Amino acid sequence: MIRDAATFLNRQLAVPSGVEVTGLSLLLAGLLVLLAVLWLRAAARARRAEAELDRAAADAARLDAVLKAQAEMSGRMQTMAEIIGSRQADLTRALSERLDGMTNRVGQSILATTRDTKASLSVLAERLAVIDRAQGEIRSLTGEVVKLKDILANKQTRGAFGEARMQAIVADALPASVYLFQATLSNGRRPDCLIRMPNGAPGLVVDAKFPLEAYTALEAAEDGEARAAAASRLRRDMDVHVRAVSEKYLIPGETQDTAFLFVPSETVFAVLHEEFDDVVQKAYRAGVVIVSPSLLNLSIQVVQAVLKDARLRASAGRIQAEVRLFAEDLERLDARVAALKGHFAHASRDIDQIALSSEKLQRRGGRITGIEIGEDADPRLRPEALAGE
Repeated sequence: MIRDAATFLNRQLAVPSGVEVTGLSLLLAGLLVLLAVLWLRAAARARRAEAELDRAAADAARLDAVLKAQAEMSGRMQTMAEIIGSRQADLTRALSERLDGMTNRVGQSILATTRDTKASLSVLAERLAVIDRAQGEIRSLTGEVVKLKDILANKQTRGAFGEARMQAIVADALPASVYLFQATLSNGRRPDCLIRMPNGAPGLVVDAKFPLEAYTALEAAEDGEARAAAASRLRRDMDVHVRAVSEKYLIPGETQDTAFLFVPSETVFAVLHEEFDDVVQKAYRAGVVIVSPSLLNLSIQVVQAVLKDARLRASAGRIQAEVRLFAEDLERLDARVAALKGHFAHASRDIDQIALSSEKLQRRGGRITGIEIGEDADPRLRPEALAGE
């Protein structure tokens, strides 16, 4: 290399060939060599610095891309969180409105039913008070003797009187849609009254009979023989009335197994039950119950209570049906809430996974940011090492 530098200097100084190089020429040649070496080293360092700058620029570009991706991911996560929060609030509000509306409807239905029940119980209490008063009247009328002979001497008038009393008691206690006077049965017979029972049950027959002649003879008897004859006549008349009611008006599947034989006199009724128990028992066995005006009134009150109970049961059935529908809605709501809870749990797991990935990216970005490029950097990342590679 020194020889080449000397040759170069000789050419520059135009020294003729064959002339020896002087000491000054050698010095200049050495300086040129030194300058060439320094220039080569400077060029190498410049190339290494340029390579390091290219690598740093590439690293910075990659870091910018990572940071940009992280920012986009953070924005998407925030948007997703806002969407999920909005949907959860809408769902909670809808569920609350549905539950409030359902609770309001059920509460109004229960309040209306409670008012109806209280009103029915109040009416029933009033009717029971009427029954108590009627029992007091029975006790007060037991000692009275009603002389019907002068008033009801004619049989037709007597029958109309008994039927009218029976009709007045029934019409006063029951709604018109429940009873029917002079109804025609399937066998062509027409009882004085037919009371329709609830739930499609067979009707209850009420027929008025008034054995006044036999009772008047019994009351007028002065000796034992006349009294026995009058008692026999009363038994025979009552047996005819009981058999007529039992044979004409007791139809299986159409009427009840029991019919009422209405006697429109409390005195006659009391005498029958006190002195003719065999007649009453025979009527019971035939499916016929002998009733007085007060007892018929009491029986009608019981029928009225049964009708009201049937209406209450029908209302209770409707309430139970609504409650069953409410329970089914609650079951469906619980299933949907459970499904929604599962969706939320799945979304929460996805969000946790996204947060974990974001955390990893942040740690990697921190490591990339912490890489040192200067003299204290990792020896493997120094320019000399990179140049050697």
